[in-house]
Amino acid sequence: MKHLVYLLGLATIVCVGPLVHAQAFRTDSSSTVPTDPPFTDSLEPPAARAAAEYARTRLERDLAAVQTHRPSYPFWQHIFTIPDGRIAFGSARDGRLLAVFPTNGDWVRDGVWEEKSLNGILKGPTLPKRLDARRDTVVRVLEPVTGPVVHNPTRGQFLLPNAQRYGSFLQEWGAIYERFGVPAEIGLAQAILESGLDGRARSRAQALGFCQFLRRNWAFLDKLSPVVLEAYNQTTQAPYCAAYLSVLATMYDSFVPALSEHHAGGVNVGRTMINGERLGGTDPREQYFRGSDFAASLRQVSLRRYRDLYRTYGHRSSLYAEMVFGNIANVKRLIAEYPQVPIFAMRLSKPIRVLDISARTGIKPDEVKRFNPALTTRVPAKANLYLPFYVRQFGPDVSFWHRPPTPEYAEVLNDFLRIDGGIARWHEASFESTLRTFQDRFEATGTEEGSVMATTLAYVISDLRTSRRAAILEDFRTSGRILELFRRGVEELGLTIGVPQARN
Repeated sequence: MKHLVYLLGLATIVCVGPLVHAQAFRTDSSSTVPTDPPFTDSLEPPAARAAAEYARTRLERDLAAVQTHRPSYPFWQHIFTIPDGRIAFGSARDGRLLAVFPTNGDWVRDGVWEEKSLNGILKGPTLPKRLDARRDTVVRVLEPVTGPVVHNPTRGQFLLPNAQRYGSFLQEWGAIYERFGVPAEIGLAQAILESGLDGRARSRAQALGFCQFLRRNWAFLDKLSPVVLEAYNQTTQAPYCAAYLSVLATMYDSFVPALSEHHAGGVNVGRTMINGERLGGTDPREQYFRGSDFAASLRQVSLRRYRDLYRTYGHRSSLYAEMVFGNIANVKRLIAEYPQVPIFAMRLSKPIRVLDISARTGIKPDEVKRFNPALTTRVPAKANLYLPFYVRQFGPDVSFWHRPPTPEYAEVLNDFLRIDGGIARWHEASFESTLRTFQDRFEATGTEEGSVMATTLAYVISDLRTSRRAAILEDFRTSGRILELFRRGVEELGLTIGVPQARN
């Protein structure tokens, strides 16, 4: 899935503020209709419950692997809840926060020690003026007492205004993720990391919105989709972000490498997985983490000598998945802190201006734009209008997340999630027919979510067919030169494993 997304930055959330409540709305029956109560699990088809349980089990296995291989992952929730302008230090053994220092200022005087027993530990050594050297000195002072340390600048300002404006939507967006076989907390944690929940977030590479799909890929998806996609609306983005993550997690049988692909790219993650398999990893999680640690260790030995084993898979790439998992705690906190409000989607048959929406509903223009960040002056025909209640005059209610999935859709999703994983199999030309079959089955359900999955699979199939990813990974797997470089790297790091031979 070549460069479908682009990381906005290793950045992001902070303490939240008061809820921005929806404005009062008219109760004129010609404009609005009563909303049905949310459906209960008892109304879901058995296949839907089976799919949800399968996805949940996949995530639980991932979390167990993250806890084993990256026990520092909870540290990242602290990074994302502290305003900018500070350096946070934490334990690499369990992720607990140890201390926070101002980027500029006297660290001995102005440091905040979360671990009270450490207070005063910096009074002896003289701290360098240069920030990087000062951080290194603090690590050398702390590690004999605390064990390994992790540290990072805080980036809390990335989320603060967006949490205040959009925090009340998280439960609805979570329900959208769940419909595609992605547990809500992992999908929303990635959205926090990528965009700070801002639908209008845009990187210098023109990656847009919730999960930072590149503009050209939004245009490609818009061309494939039967409806108009306004990429700056989070509620428009969420289904496609969820569907793509679901496809990647199915390919790898794990959310860990699937998440990493969003930052590092499919070829880099493929190399990482292959190296992890060579190092003895027996499942995709073990393969990813072993390969990731191997790349990090080789980069410390020499950035150039072993570059062909990891290419552009760097330090930030290796952190991405654990940062997302660290953000799960912040997702849960935000949902608990903000009273949640509903989001209804109406499919427009003709354009409508923001002032007309306000006149018909009594909702102030700024509140209309809170539900529709892409809105400037009007919503185009065949696009979705999002409001806190359903207005019949605006078009049919396409809020699929408010209704149980159809048995047909649930059955296809449940079957899809259980496809045998493995990047080698997915890159075989013959596997395209399998994906095409699922694309057709999703489309045949005649549902909103089925259309999203079919559109996303059409993109994935196109990318697998036209990119050089399969050939690059096959060469990496079989090349005698790469295997010899791998052997030298293993020896230099002092690892004791058998090295596989190149296939004929």
